[in-house]
Amino acid sequence: MNEYEKSDAEISLSGLNLPKDLKKLSLKQCESLCGEIRNMLISTISKNGGHLASNLGVVELTMAIHRSFNSPDDKIIWDVGHQAYVHKILTGRAEKFSTIRQENGISGFPKPEESVHDVYISGHSSTSVSVACGIAEAMKLQGKDNYTVAVIGDGAMTGGMFYEAMNNVGKELKSNMIVILNDNDMSISKNVGALSKHLTNLSHSEQYISTKKNVENTLHAIPVLGKPVAKGIKITKDAVKYKILEQSSMFENMGFVYLGPVNGHNISELERVIRRAKICHKPVVIHVKTKKGKGYEPAEKNPGEYHGISKFDIETGNPEVSADKCYSTVFGKELVKLAEKDDRICAVTAAMKYGTGLQFFSKRFHERFYDVGIAEQHAVTFCGGLAAMGQIPVLAVYSSFLQRAYDQLIHDVSIGKLHIVLAVDRAGVVGEDGETHQGIFDVPMLTTIPDTVIYSPSCYDELKLCMKKAIYANKGITAIRYPRGSEEVSFNRDYLSTEYLFMRGEKSDTLIITYGRLYNEAYKAQSILNGDGINCDLLKLTKIYPLSRDITDEIKKYRRIIFFEESIGSGSISEKIGSRLAECGYSGDYSRVAIDGYVKQATVKSSLEKLGFTCGKMAEYVQKRCMTDGKA
Repeated sequence: MNEYEKSDAEISLSGLNLPKDLKKLSLKQCESLCGEIRNMLISTISKNGGHLASNLGVVELTMAIHRSFNSPDDKIIWDVGHQAYVHKILTGRAEKFSTIRQENGISGFPKPEESVHDVYISGHSSTSVSVACGIAEAMKLQGKDNYTVAVIGDGAMTGGMFYEAMNNVGKELKSNMIVILNDNDMSISKNVGALSKHLTNLSHSEQYISTKKNVENTLHAIPVLGKPVAKGIKITKDAVKYKILEQSSMFENMGFVYLGPVNGHNISELERVIRRAKICHKPVVIHVKTKKGKGYEPAEKNPGEYHGISKFDIETGNPEVSADKCYSTVFGKELVKLAEKDDRICAVTAAMKYGTGLQFFSKRFHERFYDVGIAEQHAVTFCGGLAAMGQIPVLAVYSSFLQRAYDQLIHDVSIGKLHIVLAVDRAGVVGEDGETHQGIFDVPMLTTIPDTVIYSPSCYDELKLCMKKAIYANKGITAIRYPRGSEEVSFNRDYLSTEYLFMRGEKSDTLIITYGRLYNEAYKAQSILNGDGINCDLLKLTKIYPLSRDITDEIKKYRRIIFFEESIGSGSISEKIGSRLAECGYSGDYSRVAIDGYVKQATVKSSLEKLGFTCGKMAEYVQKRCMTDGKA
């Protein structure tokens, strides 16, 4: 007994030294803390936005993990990391939790520089077992007898890396590694009734495991007959167990001990099965059943909508800002219109139906809609297969997730000259999700692939024009990249283009070039500069790659050229234009403002301001360039 258990006194997060004090608490006190944590999650995410349903579902599981292991000596890896909010609260960051996903606040994902309890960055899915495998082996080499724990959501199991790593671990490695499968949606196991539950509890009890080891050791010690008898018993036992407990066979065939399923909202049950896993001293899978959104009725009823949500009203559950009109929904609805006239059009997503606006297509053309799970590599090659048979596949994917399928774009699509359309959502700065989700690498990546065409529309109407062009006018890989959120339009919509457009004023020797949503800022910057007596022209690129030679011929006439680009600078369009100007002997002043390095979490507005991409910052930069050569 300890001071907490003796009195069963009421406690709160603020009075605890976390995570150390969790081991001192009674189950009743732990349950009380779980309620406090849920209230904190709902209250904070309603103000900041973030991942709600998944975190409400892992409150008891996270509590049991930290009571059963000794972080940071034992290493806990979260997959995907958006379900680690409770982990952050229980590892000394409760007081800072109100700052989650805010500029200069704590991250919405595990971040080693933030805490010793955050072992590894995990903003993208299906990586935990690979990471845990490496860490476990390193600890073994270093003579450390600690545990490595990978907590993986069932959605992340759809990623191929999970199976690659599981195969490697189970067949080759003998480390103290435990994989906790948080099953909240897939129903990967069959319900085989009371007999299954009884046999599962019996076969995974501490007494059973200890007895099993003793019997095996005794049989193997008997000369001649011992090993054949042991083998015969194992074959018979496995055959019976395979028929009764089919859900365990996949993991056990990989070389893991399988424990579960267990109620993920019962701390006592969770701790009991974790104790069993720890005495195995070999790779173990613990199958935990949880409920997404638990404790908040709107999230329980619609866990998909509350997976990643913007600010919302707690009483009603309604989001503060409607998502009815944004680039994703405009894309999704327009794709339905195009598909109504062409049954070759298919829509593909990698577990992001709602995030990419494809829910409309799914409802209207279910037979032509494919959600392949968190498997971007498969998604691209699957599209290649569709294209090989004459279909027109449109893959809607976040920019930062498309990075995972680079080889497939080259090998499985481009070399074969197959036509697929990439709807690259969340292109550019995305805001509060931080470094792992900023869409700043797709342009340099895609421009390395031969015969690829890239469009970057500046408004909804231009997006629709680009979609038609991408589907019907182009061959090979055609990408349309657009930002998260809504359009902002100050310019005249009568002048739209799928190629490029000059906006010329009075005679000027200064030219601003940009594309995508930055065009609106550049348009406003042009007005500011003209008001200050600095005449400048404006070039909007819509088809940003491949570049037209005509553009080079036209822009080299300007004495001063400035390119603003919401992309990593290395390999960017502005870099390519600079190379062309150099090749043709341009002697004027060419400069570019692009992104150099990773972009930390902050609002999109704050990030764009710091990067120099707002109209005021653009005007200021142009003024300085003009003053530098005495031509203000």
